[in-house]
Amino acid sequence: MTTIDKVLYTAKTHTTGGRDGASRSSDGRLDVKLSSPGGPGGGTNPEQLFAAGWSACFIGAMGVAAGQLKVKLPADTAVDAEVDLGTADGGYLLRARLNVSLPGLDREVARGIVDAAHQICPYSKATRGNIGVEINLV
Repeated sequence: MTTIDKVLYTAKTHTTGGRDGASRSSDGRLDVKLSSPGGPGGGTNPEQLFAAGWSACFIGAMGVAAGQLKVKLPADTAVDAEVDLGTADGGYLLRARLNVSLPGLDREVARGIVDAAHQICPYSKATRGNIGVEINLV
């Protein structure tokens, strides 16, 4: 396991009620109601939050990778994240796909940025070898 040399930020949340509860960050910027996927209720679910966090982080990692290659990311860069919640062997599992759009970039350059970002992104590092992940250039 890799250790952190310097903590840049610590996210703090307080969650009650599990999948049918609520979660609030210590600074109040996040204050969401939670509900089970496909169930009743107007809240989001942990899989959606994970998808949003990973896709935002991945765009940041692509910015770092593009900078290293002296390439500017397109203004309309986007990542559509899909996180599946499923079961296998009596337990719950996640699986994910990141569908990356880098319009206007040469496909080979775009692939290089995506591959490098997948090595840089902390979410990618955390999931590597733990869940099924596909990174698609669309």
